Amino acid sequence: MRYFVSANTNCILKLFMKTPLQLMVLAALAFLTPILAAEVPPNVIVIMADDLGYDDVSYQGSGEIQTPHIDQLAKDGVSFSNAYASYCVCGPSRAGFITGRYQDRFGFGRNPAWRPQDPECGLSLEENTLAESLKTVGYRSALIGKWHLGAHDKFHPLNRGFDEFFGHLGGGHHYWQHKLSLNRQAKNEQESYHTFLMRGREREEVEGYLTDVFTAEGIDFIKRHRNNHDKPFFLFMSYNAPHAPLDAPEDLIAEFSHIEDPKRRIYAGMVKAIDNGVGRIRSELARLGLDKNTLITFLSDNGGPTKNHSSNGKLRGKKASVYEGGFRIPMVMTCKGILPENKVFHKPVLSLDVFGTIAALAKFEILPGRPLDGTNLIPHIENNSLPHESIHLRKYDGQVSVVRHGAYKLIAKRDGRELFNLNSDLSEEKNLISSQPEKAKELEKKIKSWESELLDPSFRGLDMEAWHNYDEKNFYPKSVAQHKDGASK
Repeated sequence: MRYFVSANTNCILKLFMKTPLQLMVLAALAFLTPILAAEVPPNVIVIMADDLGYDDVSYQGSGEIQTPHIDQLAKDGVSFSNAYASYCVCGPSRAGFITGRYQDRFGFGRNPAWRPQDPECGLSLEENTLAESLKTVGYRSALIGKWHLGAHDKFHPLNRGFDEFFGHLGGGHHYWQHKLSLNRQAKNEQESYHTFLMRGREREEVEGYLTDVFTAEGIDFIKRHRNNHDKPFFLFMSYNAPHAPLDAPEDLIAEFSHIEDPKRRIYAGMVKAIDNGVGRIRSELARLGLDKNTLITFLSDNGGPTKNHSSNGKLRGKKASVYEGGFRIPMVMTCKGILPENKVFHKPVLSLDVFGTIAALAKFEILPGRPLDGTNLIPHIENNSLPHESIHLRKYDGQVSVVRHGAYKLIAKRDGRELFNLNSDLSEEKNLISSQPEKAKELEKKIKSWESELLDPSFRGLDMEAWHNYDEKNFYPKSVAQHKDGASK
């Protein structure tokens, strides 16, 4: 807003010198209105894709898949060339995003199994979600799409700060109603893909392609809860696309006839549906006059798995990997009057910073004893400063931890170490562990210091599906008992 003041001060002074009192008052009001408007907290929209490849949006350089609406977001705001999810699969990364904290701090270190009867298998109630935090300062919130933070009712989005929910609770879903055969609670993860969608806690049939259905629901929420300067809104557009199963409308697939691989054509159609959704949402914001005070963030929850025919470009690895392709993501943020336009920010950032930035703009209090790992990106963008000294990731079940510090990245595995300079070796092809052992030792100390603050996973994961009738007394590790006693950091 200081740019507005700087650009208009001379004009206002001239008006005061040359016009009658009435015009002077009008000029003063014209001058002050944008400043007063800036005090109104912005509406917040987060658009999250599921398993989107790093190289599968055209502003990143994709030559195969054109995403003009996501590209326009980048032109109208800030794109982040070194953005990371807090984990390399969706459940933990979404837990990190929704709390603004590394998910391992509260025992969410693996993808949760589908266990609607298990009151421990989900996002800890000791943590505040973004929706819960925004509610304290008057926001109304809606989650449209995928949840994946616990199927037990106590973890339901309506119990975690959201005023409205339309979507599915599990990790993925089929895209057409004729493939949804279950009008009841699913018994396992596989069945959950076939359940009717939920509106609140009730199930209902839908018509159309699921990504388009979710977009329409998001637009309907915006229409009903448009900003009246008293009740700003938070819309979490949590698409399950382009997560498997591969499925897209024929007309969208046909737009990619230049792609030889027929399955990648389907994938491209799925990405196109998301891009169309971004365009429709922004058009509605403009129509309602809400485009000038709405913070929009677009990002993926993790890297592309490639088995869904996504592409991470030059990045090594894929979803679930600790290499760059596993958790380096496309990320864009825009808000007129608050963020600059057409800027690329090259310092490393985290998906957790979305929470930190919103917290600064909405001015809600952070839960005592639960400090954020995400930070407000706005001053760092303005000053081109470093938001994080280090970026971390831990895969508890794989016994591997990662730290990125400056240009260097250390991967500490149970059977060895790998050290890369990402500035000169983005594809992580040259292991420097032998030539720079001191740098490796320095980064390993950072890993150990960070890990000392973490908890073991507090629930069973998808890969433990066969473990039935577990003994609750012996199931939960010691660190989880500490977590229940409030010892989480």
